[in-house]
Amino acid sequence: MNPIPVIRRRVSAIAILALTALLLVALAANRPANAGDTPTAPANAHELIELPAPMNDQQVAFHDQMRKLWEDHVTWTRLAIVTFADGSAGFDATATRLLQNQVDIGDAIKPYFGDAAGAHLTSLLHDHITIAVEILQAAKAGDTNAFNDAKARWYANANDIADFLAAANPRFWSQSVLREAMTTHLDQTLTEAAHELGGDYAASVTDYEAVHLHILAMADLLSTGIIRLFPGQFH
Repeated sequence: MNPIPVIRRRVSAIAILALTALLLVALAANRPANAGDTPTAPANAHELIELPAPMNDQQVAFHDQMRKLWEDHVTWTRLAIVTFADGSAGFDATATRLLQNQVDIGDAIKPYFGDAAGAHLTSLLHDHITIAVEILQAAKAGDTNAFNDAKARWYANANDIADFLAAANPRFWSQSVLREAMTTHLDQTLTEAAHELGGDYAASVTDYEAVHLHILAMADLLSTGIIRLFPGQFH
């Protein structure tokens, strides 16, 4: 499925309201009963940001590269949400750039885990984006069953991404930490999309701040795990 032309048409006010309602219901269904309204990082977020110190120049460069890739991930996701909500002609170019980011992230691990592993991560991340598009399509159509089905597959895909990474580097990437981190990423993105599409732009901006901080912690976890697993490649 090519997600770019499918949702390029302007979203009607009714569709936006329907989408917002479905996203908020989805978010509530995935929150713990005692969760507050503000998205937060996992309780064990300190495990995500533990960095080797001091880092040499090669380690710093790789750390920064990984942060750039995942910042691109949330930045282009946000721009896709915004251009989708506005019915902007810029959505096509934004979606294309977002999909390229999934290739870039997969390519970044190839020197360490091999071409097949990098291609598989790209495939999982591509599904991460295209399933999100299915969520938007179902919401636009007011199809609650399709929406719930896509949402379930989206969270299952997040677990698949976490499990794949944990299996690649179990010594330094805990499966439970990665699963919680990916779930938080999806929860935060749903919140951001719901507020943006519902016209609560101030809240959407605040949501993105949480998304951004959390993805930096995830990027640090990934770069640190690779640096520690392959110390000989970072002289």
